[in-house]
Amino acid sequence: MPKLKLEDLARMREEARRATVLREGAGRVKVIVHMGTCGIAAGGRKIMEAVLREVEERSLQDVLVTTSGCAGLCSREPMATVEVVGAAPVKYVDLTETKVKAIFAEHIVGGKIAEPYALAVGSERTH
Repeated sequence: MPKLKLEDLARMREEARRATVLREGAGRVKVIVHMGTCGIAAGGRKIMEAVLREVEERSLQDVLVTTSGCAGLCSREPMATVEVVGAAPVKYVDLTETKVKAIFAEHIVGGKIAEPYALAVGSERTH
């Protein structure tokens, strides 16, 4: 195994920091990809890859990416929820990589809900 250089260690540290921020950081936006069995079977992994790619390509430092289990809408998978600080969460359904790009452009960067892909706005909580 070749010796690591200082530059290699710095690059590895930055990659680990970015991955940790994506999972645990505080951000302006939280993207939750639903990864229950139904979501995975419907293509949730490709959607997660597309979300992470958008964050990386756009150099978004204030977007937290995480996963959840089934949301109970198996027939509408793959699905993701976008939570913007100070706004109601939005559930996006029947996702494709192209739709993820549009959601990032319109909602996460542009601030307007990507209505053609949204199923619901608001929380299912009853508090």
